[in-house]
Amino acid sequence: MMKRIVLAITGASGVCYGKRLFDCLKSKAEVHVIISERGAELLKLELGLAPSYFSGEQVTLHKTSRMNSSIASGSFHVDAMVVVPASMGTVGRISAGVSGTLIERVADVMLKEKRKLILVPRETPFSTIHLKNLLALDQAGALILPASPGFYQGQNSLESLVDFVVARILEQLGMEQNLLKPYEP
Repeated sequence: MMKRIVLAITGASGVCYGKRLFDCLKSKAEVHVIISERGAELLKLELGLAPSYFSGEQVTLHKTSRMNSSIASGSFHVDAMVVVPASMGTVGRISAGVSGTLIERVADVMLKEKRKLILVPRETPFSTIHLKNLLALDQAGALILPASPGFYQGQNSLESLVDFVVARILEQLGMEQNLLKPYEP
């Protein structure tokens, strides 16, 4: 059975992670994409892409303002949600249980239904408020997977650094990946 994954792209720098994850998922899963207004601006600024890039046979692009989308209901089974990149504003609102957008509502549903929620913050440094919000989300059941690539396998290009983080996300989703070989000393 094909997995159903929600991919949310928010207004933090690092939309390359969301794009690469989408490219890896679109042929392997049913993908529901939500892009915040600022996320769409950063797609254009950082990658020269429009939200329409996120299309395909098994892909649904949802408007962040459409709170009555199927994915906003706990009765619509979703295997996992990945917010990548996760802006600190989005993290704070999810942590506080404030659902003003579809992204925040779906994240809230994932937590209440005890389903996998992966947040990939791309911020540095973290303030005490950021850390408290991330800790609260971890304690509520979310997985915090910072966009912190490793260098131990000779990553020496932007693509290999992005692939390192995306491989870790795919592993957490329980999906096969060939972006990163297992570590061998």
